[in-house]
Amino acid sequence: MASLQTSTLIFSSSFSSSSCSSSRRSNINAAIHVPKLPRVRFAVPKTATKLVLEGLQLREPKHILDNDSYNNPSATPATPTAATTQLYAILEAVADRVEMHNNICEQRDNWNTLLLNSINMITLSASLMAGIAGTAAGAGVSVLALNISSTLLFTAASGLLLVMNKIQPSQLAEEQRNATRLFKQLQSQIQTMLALHDPTEQDVKDTMEKVLALDKAYPLPLLGAMLEKFPKKFEPAVWWPKNIQSQKPSKPNSQMGKINGWSAELEEEMREIIEVVKTKDIEDYERLGSMVLKINKILAISGPLLTGVAAIGSAFVGHGSASAIVAVAAGSLASAVNAFQHGGQIGMWFEMYRNCAGFFNKLEDTIQATLEEQDLEKRENGELFEMKVAMQLGRSSDQLRELASKSASSRLEGTSIDEFGCKLF
Repeated sequence: MASLQTSTLIFSSSFSSSSCSSSRRSNINAAIHVPKLPRVRFAVPKTATKLVLEGLQLREPKHILDNDSYNNPSATPATPTAATTQLYAILEAVADRVEMHNNICEQRDNWNTLLLNSINMITLSASLMAGIAGTAAGAGVSVLALNISSTLLFTAASGLLLVMNKIQPSQLAEEQRNATRLFKQLQSQIQTMLALHDPTEQDVKDTMEKVLALDKAYPLPLLGAMLEKFPKKFEPAVWWPKNIQSQKPSKPNSQMGKINGWSAELEEEMREIIEVVKTKDIEDYERLGSMVLKINKILAISGPLLTGVAAIGSAFVGHGSASAIVAVAAGSLASAVNAFQHGGQIGMWFEMYRNCAGFFNKLEDTIQATLEEQDLEKRENGELFEMKVAMQLGRSSDQLRELASKSASSRLEGTSIDEFGCKLF
């Protein structure tokens, strides 16, 4: 009986212990149990697209896709305005012009290389024939065939040189390089305009004028439209539409507060930058351009003249030793002149200086046109405009202010500033 009670007690104790342990585990599991979160699905509208321009993913313009299409996938995108459609058409034309000018640049660069090598080979071959003819004539051998051949080769070289000096292939190639760069710049401006805001009719008109001005400044055909390669006077290139209706420039007002980023100090700074660019940069490039133009004119006359003299001399080889000497010497000099002029690409240097001077003239016109706008709210933001001018000159905004301060101090002292405005070239 006692043993039965003892067994019962042990069993009850074990059961209660097991129950407590089970209850404790249940409480622990309940304490650390993490409830399952509901699944959330994000619906991506099928009609939402992105406009990819030149490898950059830009936000869809407002006129193409409005907010309703994001909230309602079945919504129809807004119809673009007439100005937007026209600007896209201009953008396509500009992209085509970029490709055309780039292709023609490569073609005309090949012209320069092929014509240079061909003319020099012809000239040197003719000089060699004239030299051999002179030696053979001294030995009493007939040199008629050599005389005719060298004379024809010198005459052909003279004709090719006249054509090459007239069209200046290296200058033509540089013109197309500049046109390609400027059309790419205009292409980026149009893309930015379409991405930031809805264009207006005035935007379309201004863009069209820029395209036509570039077409006029850098023509594609040679016959009837080619730029004059030897003008009487060096003149900077002009590839932007001129502002016909111009107002009188507003005088700086010391009492004017800061409106749209503009202040009296900023206006005075821009005027000082104009003075530096005019007295230093533009003047320097006009001097260099005039010097290169004179050198190119002298070389363009000297080459055909020397080959012409060599042709006459080679025709009389055998009638005296002097004629052979003249033919060989003139032909050799003609090859040297041709190599210096077209191998050194003197025409390309002239076009480069012309374009650089045009760049500074454009900067001056841009600043002047901005300052002529009386309504400050209609101007481009002053701080943004200052940053753009500084970047075009290869400076920071602080460096631009420092340059303007130096210019103002120099003018007060009656001296000229010894620093150029541009640090890029």
